[in-house]
Amino acid sequence: MTPRPEAPAPLSRRGPRPLLLHLALAWMRSNGSAAASLNLSSAWQSLLNSGTEPDLTALYEALQLQDRALIAGIAAYRQDGYVRAMREPPSIWEEGESRMLDYGGSGPPVLFVPSLVNRAYILDLMEGGSMLRWLSAQGLHPYLLDWGWPSAVERRFSLTDYIARRLERALAALPGPVILAGYCMGGLLALAAALRAPGRVKALALLATPWDFHAEDPEAARRVAEVLPFMEAAMQFSGTLPIDALNAMFTMVDPYGVGDKYRDFAGQDKTSARARRFVAMEDWLADGVPLAAPVAREALAQWYGANAPARGEWRVAGLAVDPGQLEIPAFCAIPAKDRLVPAASARALAARLQHATVIEPKAGHIGMVAGTYAETSLWRPFAEWASGIS
Repeated sequence: MTPRPEAPAPLSRRGPRPLLLHLALAWMRSNGSAAASLNLSSAWQSLLNSGTEPDLTALYEALQLQDRALIAGIAAYRQDGYVRAMREPPSIWEEGESRMLDYGGSGPPVLFVPSLVNRAYILDLMEGGSMLRWLSAQGLHPYLLDWGWPSAVERRFSLTDYIARRLERALAALPGPVILAGYCMGGLLALAAALRAPGRVKALALLATPWDFHAEDPEAARRVAEVLPFMEAAMQFSGTLPIDALNAMFTMVDPYGVGDKYRDFAGQDKTSARARRFVAMEDWLADGVPLAAPVAREALAQWYGANAPARGEWRVAGLAVDPGQLEIPAFCAIPAKDRLVPAASARALAARLQHATVIEPKAGHIGMVAGTYAETSLWRPFAEWASGIS
């Protein structure tokens, strides 16, 4: 048997995805900065009537440094030797492409429900950076629902199929009522399941979970929904909303964020723990999952376009998803620096719950669950809350 190499071949990574979009945005930013500076210099020259030509050498040198740093950061990431080598826990339940992983432990059972559009292992990212393994060592018994890659069956799934069928059957496979914890989109799925199967859920945790999609910028949310007609050809062809299309949509929430973080990475010590975690997170972001076309149409049109959850109009198998009807304890983690799920959107959900414990760590959407300070920001407060659920 040929031994597995310790590091990927140079430039073997595909991220950041889609690469062409990120490079185009960086180019637009550089050219926009130059044009704006030229206009500003001309305006000041006219105002002061100085008669001297503006010196733009420093500006262009700064822009070139930024561009070089971006390329250097991307190249360093793509050549990095990190490989995720986590021993996978046993699967105790499978259906279609989905499975439930058991992380062990002797305490209260907690079933984690991730988003449908990213790999589940963000909650088990790397050695020293796994929320689930840390919780297991703290006296809880975590399980992870891994939705898997949508096959021909899942590509026909609606949100109702994922919630009222697959998630509810996963819950039924566990003994006794559990704490149900959803991350991002998974929080909405978990909320709906908790309302539909109250006897199987004794508490609910919602981590960076949106609710009022129009709370911060209604027009931006509607623009997300407006891309649907342009995605129809791809969805008709593959039965999914492709990974790069999803990543492009997420990128437009913070168009220059990827460029900024790769410029920062260019200057980091590549042997540091911080740099290693950056590479692990970027690998996870590039390792996306396409979204079943019916789910994409429903989520983009109803959630982003019509704001159905906050308006009380979102239903799963005919049952309204009303968080005000939930009588069990709830835990809401709302990252203050979240660009993907604005805090105002998540706070609207927390405000509807009857018995909510709310924390607002100073972290971003991903950093809260898997970043350098995730243990103090989220893991520890969550463990303390979950351990107190009787």
